[in-house]
Amino acid sequence: MSGQALERGRDSHYEEKSHYRDDVRLRGGDGDSSDFDPEKERKKKKWKKILIGVGVVVLILAIAIPVGVVVSRKNSSNDDSGGSSSSSSSTSSSSKPSNSNLDSISEDDIPASAKGTELDPFSWYDTYDFNVTYTDETIGGLSVMGLNATWDDTTRANDNVPPLDEKFEYGTMPVRGVNLGGWLSIEPWITPSFFSGYSTRDGIVDEYTLTQTLGPSKAKSQLEEHYSKWISEQDLIDIQAAGMDHVRIPYSYWAVTTYDDDPYVPKVSWRYLLRAIEWCRKHGLRVNLDLHGAPGSQNGWNHSGRQGIANWLNGTDGDLNGDRTIDVHKQVSAFFSQPRYKNVVTMYGLVNEPRMVALDAERVVSWTSEAVDAVQSNNFTGVIIFGDGFMGLDNWQGELQDKKNLLLDVHQYVIFNVDQIVLNHHDKINFACGGWTKQALRSQNKATGFGPTLCGEWSQADTDCTQYLNNVGVGSRWEGTLNMISTPGGSASGSVLEPTCPTKNSPQCSCEGANADPADYSAGYKQFLQMFAEAQMHSFEQGWGWFYWTWKTESAPQWSYQAGLKAGMLPEKAYQREFNCSSEIPDFGDLPEFY
Repeated sequence: MSGQALERGRDSHYEEKSHYRDDVRLRGGDGDSSDFDPEKERKKKKWKKILIGVGVVVLILAIAIPVGVVVSRKNSSNDDSGGSSSSSSSTSSSSKPSNSNLDSISEDDIPASAKGTELDPFSWYDTYDFNVTYTDETIGGLSVMGLNATWDDTTRANDNVPPLDEKFEYGTMPVRGVNLGGWLSIEPWITPSFFSGYSTRDGIVDEYTLTQTLGPSKAKSQLEEHYSKWISEQDLIDIQAAGMDHVRIPYSYWAVTTYDDDPYVPKVSWRYLLRAIEWCRKHGLRVNLDLHGAPGSQNGWNHSGRQGIANWLNGTDGDLNGDRTIDVHKQVSAFFSQPRYKNVVTMYGLVNEPRMVALDAERVVSWTSEAVDAVQSNNFTGVIIFGDGFMGLDNWQGELQDKKNLLLDVHQYVIFNVDQIVLNHHDKINFACGGWTKQALRSQNKATGFGPTLCGEWSQADTDCTQYLNNVGVGSRWEGTLNMISTPGGSASGSVLEPTCPTKNSPQCSCEGANADPADYSAGYKQFLQMFAEAQMHSFEQGWGWFYWTWKTESAPQWSYQAGLKAGMLPEKAYQREFNCSSEIPDFGDLPEFY
């Protein structure tokens, strides 16, 4: 026990002793010389000494044990982390995989030229569910090592969708899916434990600076452990059970290759990507591949790998990095055009969130056309996805409409826009039902928009309070502490230094309630969060559907579908919902609007 429980325990203990002493006095046992007995007094003194001795031992143990635990933890952290919080929930080293399937082969089976490389299973952190028989076979220059020779596409995610070996009617059947964010492409706010062990002076703000600081050996060790543990087969089982039928898997270019001076861990994540796709197949889930980090960074944001300036189609090496990205797609699309993947990898993303408002928009459109041709020339027959680039859906009317099997991807959040984050609870739901539904319908119509449109990212969050969400060491719009000047590539124009919650700081805008454990949420707040989620589901299904961002986080429950299900603030099945936009929206007048 600790805290108030311990204090209450002490109070009751002393109260009981006090009552015992009062009882003795009432029975005449105190201050009466006629009751004096020398033998009894000797025994009392003996027991007094024994009790004092026991008390001293207990006191010493009470001090020594916690100190020992703290020292042990500190030493363990110093031994394992190299300055990073690798003992986090995302990379706990408490249970290393048994890798028992290595018992069936010998290290002598691995050629000397392959030992210690990504083709050597004895160098892998985790061999579970991998085929560890050595092969140097490649497709598109990418290794097939780890894959089994056979597969089964007869599984379906649920009764609302066809099995994998039958056609999914995109545009008619809504996509209901979730992202595996923060897994193969690190994001500080999803796994803050990778970054919280450093001070702001260290400048560890993204995967580039993290791996650069750790060095090749520690970076590989810590990140491969993360790849192994962050997403397991059970996660895919749970995603299917939640009524989803698709999974969007973000990955970065260093899963395929690295370039001179890149500190990223090369090629290791490729193997875990392939294993996750096989688990998706096993549970009837179709896959949307998403290139989340392109060479040079397509937006200068930390989730692209490197925070700062976007050097993709921009700057001195802009064209080079654009060409490198095409080369990555030539390899990846050749690999996933195999018959093996025709039924499971049905959606293929070109690049996540190209920041077209800061890049040359015409250059990006031209690159997109070239990338589509490169992918389709490898006989990839699935849907190819390009991002709206924050241009606004209406501005894509007439663009790229000569391309077949092309889908426009938009990411919708109310919390990164100062005109939307100030909306109260009622109006946030009303905006999802009204504004986003109208946008989806306009975009779906080729006379007013591009045509096929899907929401590839959204969440339940109604504030931007999550730690590191706006960059490591940066505050929030909600509290008015978003100071971007000191961040790499930041400027005063991106800062928000006035609180933006609906109360206009009266009462004071606070992140305390927003960052609380869902167990402390009121029933009314949970009702709002579920209704807000279901309003967005309804809206985005007016287009091709949606992918929630994201499946799991270390400590941001309003961004975690897994945590939302557990807390009872998401529908148990994504296709069975209590609210749709024809329902009346409560005014939520009892809910505070400052957190």
